[in-house]
Amino acid sequence: MFKINGFTMMVDKDLHEKTKDITVDYVSYGMGSGFRVASEIPVAGGGGGGCGSSCSC
Repeated sequence: MFKINGFTMMVDKDLHEKTKDITVDYVSYGMGSGFRVASEIPVAGGGGGGCGSSCSC
């Protein structure tokens, strides 16, 4: 569990060991907006999705 800028983030321990640092950013683009999640070490099979592009959060 991480507390950053007033937000509490929970990341699975095994996933964090594979990805190292994870960045969560809210972006606005074109006709939409959503969350972009990126990691220091990309995980195979991620598909590049994210909230705002193919799922509903």
